[in-house]
Amino acid sequence: MASICRLSVLCGAGGARALFLRTQVVRPAQISAFLQDQPTTGWCGIQHIHLSPSRHSGSKAASLHWTGERVVSVLLLGLLPAAYVNPSTTMDYSLAAVLTLHSHWGLGQVVTDYVKGNALQPAAHMGLLALSALTFAGLCYFNYHDVGICKAVGMLWKL
Repeated sequence: MASICRLSVLCGAGGARALFLRTQVVRPAQISAFLQDQPTTGWCGIQHIHLSPSRHSGSKAASLHWTGERVVSVLLLGLLPAAYVNPSTTMDYSLAAVLTLHSHWGLGQVVTDYVKGNALQPAAHMGLLALSALTFAGLCYFNYHDVGICKAVGMLWKL
C-alpha cells in the first residue's frame, strides 16, 4: 500500500490509478471476472481459480461455531487445573464432555480439509460421529465403573 501511495505522489493525484488501469494485470472487467470465478480473455497469468463456496455467507452459524470452539478451548484450559485441584465426579463428567467435544471438532476439521470426494466425506463424518459417541460413552463408563479421569491421571503421575 505504501508503494501505491509513493507512486501516486510521483505520478500526480490520479496518476497511480491511471497507471495501474493501463496495465494488463489490473483491469476492472478482469478483476470482476476473477472474483466471479470466470475465465477471461487477454489475461496473461492464471485464468481460472476456484473459490470456496459461499453457501453459508450471511448466516451466523459459522461465526457462532467458531465462538463455541474458542469457548470450549478456554473452558478446557480452566477445567484441567480445577480437576487436578478438586477431583470429583462432576469434574470427571465435565472433562469427558469437553474433551470429547474438543477432539470431535478438531478431527472434524481434519476430515473436512483432507478427505475429498462426494461419497467419502459424508462417510468420514459419520465415522467421526460414531468415534466421538464411543469415546464419550467409554469415558462415562470409565467414570462410573472405575476411579474416574481425575484420579486416573493422578495415579499415572504418581508412577
